Amino acid sequence: MSRRAVVIGAGLAGMLAAAALSDAGADEVIVLDRDELPDGPEHRRGLPQGHHAHLLMPGGLDAMEELLPGVDPRGRLLAAGAHEVSLSSGMLALTSEGWLRRWRRAGPAMLTCTRPLLDWVIRTAVLEHAPVEIRRAAVTGLTGSAGRVRGVRVAARGGENRHAIRDEELDADLVVDASGRGTRVVTWLDGLGLDGIRERTVDSGLVNATRLYRVPEGAERFPLTIVQANPFVSRPARSAMVMPVEGGRWLVSCGGSRGGEPPADPEGFLRYMLDLPDPIVGRLVSGAEPLTDIHLSRSTSNVRRYLEKAPRWPDGFVALGDALATFNPAYGHGMSVAAFGARVLGRELNGVAGDLGAPGLARRVQRGAARVAEAAWSMAVSQDVLYPGVRGGAPTAADRVVSAYTRRVTRAATGSYPAASALWGVTGLRTSPARVFHPATVLATLAGSPLPPSTRPPMTPDEQKVLERLDRTGV
Repeated sequence: MSRRAVVIGAGLAGMLAAAALSDAGADEVIVLDRDELPDGPEHRRGLPQGHHAHLLMPGGLDAMEELLPGVDPRGRLLAAGAHEVSLSSGMLALTSEGWLRRWRRAGPAMLTCTRPLLDWVIRTAVLEHAPVEIRRAAVTGLTGSAGRVRGVRVAARGGENRHAIRDEELDADLVVDASGRGTRVVTWLDGLGLDGIRERTVDSGLVNATRLYRVPEGAERFPLTIVQANPFVSRPARSAMVMPVEGGRWLVSCGGSRGGEPPADPEGFLRYMLDLPDPIVGRLVSGAEPLTDIHLSRSTSNVRRYLEKAPRWPDGFVALGDALATFNPAYGHGMSVAAFGARVLGRELNGVAGDLGAPGLARRVQRGAARVAEAAWSMAVSQDVLYPGVRGGAPTAADRVVSAYTRRVTRAATGSYPAASALWGVTGLRTSPARVFHPATVLATLAGSPLPPSTRPPMTPDEQKVLERLDRTGV
């Protein structure tokens, strides 16, 4: 008997899920997407955050390599122009507690590139190595019952009136919703009689403003530079980052929460960066050639759908990636969590010898995906609720205790390698947040930084010369 899986959404979460399904032995994997997918690393409508900064954290890259054995996603991305950035030595990062030092010891590394490049490289790799078919179609609902999903309804054109749209059904043994921020999963489940799904939205009102620049000659090796938002000063979040991407370009992104939003005009954009606690990002880009207009995005809220807590869950259906949990993109965790969810799917399928319709499989996958999303959700929400004007939450007493301790860990990490290592593990999604409560980390935190705080970015002499040469601001 043929075993068919249908995946809704051809973004990163959908293609990684398709890879997991194919590797587990599905005879047919069909990916449905309402967009016309580009033939190369180009932007598409269905990705509202596509123009802005995306970081592929070490933990997410680990999951991708497990999902794509023999494909070498890291090598493919680097060959396509992505950059590898060491968390220990490859960044200039100003935290709420001061500048992080750069260590000579090797540390975990993340990859930086534009989101269209990453999506295109992964999609191409999956299609080359797995029998996956992509169809352009808009899914309008699920078929089946509250006990088992049997497939999807899709909107199709044709018949006597070629402009008319009608619903057609596509049967499947397993349906995966990876349709992203715009998912209609709660409505679809309600249509099967599964109502009462709890949702939570925490919205800091963050606005992202992003522009691409040509990397100036001589600045090709300048490190990724970030001035992070400070949630502890009772003011709107304000941040900026310049990171290397493919094609000899810098992607420069500013973010501001409600009341501190960045502007879209070039002069205001530069002034915004210069007015941050350190003007380094503005000074850098003041001497660089802009290549694009400034793109704004307000699709930044944290949204959690507690699907795993539903009293009943149908066999034959799971939701992964942003369809399950959507994060403020400032924290750079969304792509990694999508990879974690697909990895859960693959491991659970291997446990049932690839039986897509195995009783209880879908519920186990849904609960496992929720567990791996929870750490990133907690990190994002516990910080966002501290900003003025946030909608959907307020800090609890427990939040304030955890925030105070996390702040102390960060302060120690400005000059303590053990504390910094714990911070890299958690923010890089290689270890759980419990790592900061490990005895070694607690001791390092209580001891504090053995080095005096750095009041200036920890640049090498050559990097200092690059900054001075590019600076057109006189700041």
